[in-house]
Amino acid sequence: MHSIIEAQQDMRQAYFDGVPGVISSGSAWIVAGIVALLLTPVSGMLTLIFGGMLIFPVSVVICKMMGRSGKHQKDNPLASLAIEGTFWMLLSIPVAVGAAMYKIELFFPAMLMVIAGRYLTFNTLYGSKVYWVFSVFLALSAVALVFLNAPTYAGGLAGGVMELVFALVIYLRAIKSIK
Repeated sequence: MHSIIEAQQDMRQAYFDGVPGVISSGSAWIVAGIVALLLTPVSGMLTLIFGGMLIFPVSVVICKMMGRSGKHQKDNPLASLAIEGTFWMLLSIPVAVGAAMYKIELFFPAMLMVIAGRYLTFNTLYGSKVYWVFSVFLALSAVALVFLNAPTYAGGLAGGVMELVFALVIYLRAIKSIK
């Protein structure tokens, strides 16, 4: 790879502009919100943490279903950013858990802030500023959930719905750019 443009093109091609990952993540959030509503907030929290472990493998399956490889080229210099962003996110989960120990309703808003930070890097990974907009919406929703003193499950459902809406937006932008 000789340029960032080529590296971003490889990422967009391999991972369909990130759409499968956003779908996988949004689905995990929806399930976590439902579990928090039907069972307990702690069960919903654990569902998101453990469901989050499945996001990448599920997204690769979705990539393949969408006719993409789900694997970037070995020499792609952006691969390290993707891995570093993942580790940053994983290292931030204890902060959200700590917030939940103070007040359980803070877990999902804290996690929304964590993934908002992670999605900021996706502009560089995929060359799409829509991820900056996505991050702002996630962060603002986290603030709104705290301000409104929303029940725990609402954070899971809000995060999931927002991710699935942005997955659709990103998908539509991606197919429009193909034409």
